[in-house]
Amino acid sequence: MSTTEAPTEIDELRRTVEDLARRLAVTEARHEVRTLHHKYGYYLDKCLYQEVVDLFTRDGEVAFIGGLYRGRAGVERLYLQRFRERFTRGHNGPLPGFLLDHPMLQDVVTVAPDARSAKARIRALMQAGVHHSAPELAGRTSFEQWWEGGVYENTYVVEDGVWKIQKLHYHPFWHADYDKGWARTEPMNHLIPTTTFPDDPLGPDELLPDFAFFPATDVVPFHYPHPVTGQAWA
Repeated sequence: MSTTEAPTEIDELRRTVEDLARRLAVTEARHEVRTLHHKYGYYLDKCLYQEVVDLFTRDGEVAFIGGLYRGRAGVERLYLQRFRERFTRGHNGPLPGFLLDHPMLQDVVTVAPDARSAKARIRALMQAGVHHSAPELAGRTSFEQWWEGGVYENTYVVEDGVWKIQKLHYHPFWHADYDKGWARTEPMNHLIPTTTFPDDPLGPDELLPDFAFFPATDVVPFHYPHPVTGQAWA
């Protein structure tokens, strides 16, 4: 081997190692983000709202049914003061007779080149209801038993060495009373906020325009470009 060839081969080997290290970091980050979101779903299933809140960054935010909840205070207002007080009467954890399952499907995770942030699009298909043996929970839900379908478009970052949710944007497309189905269940427009916090003590920090339930068929913008044409859909 000549002295002129050695540096070229070493440089090539170094580039290969660096490329493999980068690809490994991105792959591990994709796994971490996917796992994080599925853990979020499992906590939400069991009404572990404090555990849900602890998954967010200090500047985290949630977009939900036409409202934006900003920062730790906004996230706590939604999950602890609104959801927890309504569904479990302030109790952190499941109550007998209350079903709230959130299967997470079709996740597409896109990791930034530095493997320190990522975006994900994930579908949720929820089954929920109140068992007849728990009459004390009656009136806390819109239906006795129902379905819900929606899409997340989220952002995740590494904070203090741990992957966390920075932006959770959940767009519930439809609700369906179990007896009527989605074809005959009226849109739950009464859930769309019209007043912000603090005028509404449980309201969002900002109203998001143009939110609508099915039969509207709006497309939540994709965070990723088309894999063939490279075009973005927004």
